[in-house]
Amino acid sequence: MRFLILLFALCGAAFGADARYIGNLSNNPYNSKVLSPFDADSVDNQYGDYGSPYSNTSANNPYATDAPKLYDSEGNYRGRLSNNPYDPDSISNPYGRYGSPYSPDSIHNPYGAGNPYLDDSPNNPYGTGWRIEGD
Repeated sequence: MRFLILLFALCGAAFGADARYIGNLSNNPYNSKVLSPFDADSVDNQYGDYGSPYSNTSANNPYATDAPKLYDSEGNYRGRLSNNPYDPDSISNPYGRYGSPYSPDSIHNPYGAGNPYLDDSPNNPYGTGWRIEGD
């Protein structure tokens, strides 16, 4: 497990060439990479680019088209961390690949990517979560 975290730190640019690491989406309260509302780049900061309800790069703007991207520990793209229910890549789109509870790639599928027993699942209270990257 420590090897994977170290690998994340060393190979951060491997996920997105020009991407900015924001934090991890995780239910683990002890994960040091979990988002904080006090970080300028946090999706929980309502005054920052990634948390503002008005920014096109925000996870909290229901009309955003350039929300932060999610990646699992193997570098697989897992959709956009977005409240936009019409964006095909949004985890909030109930009919999309990454938001449907029936899709194996969805965070909302407890038998697929959202399985709470997977080490890197955001739904695992002891896991590492998924990497969040902004453009």
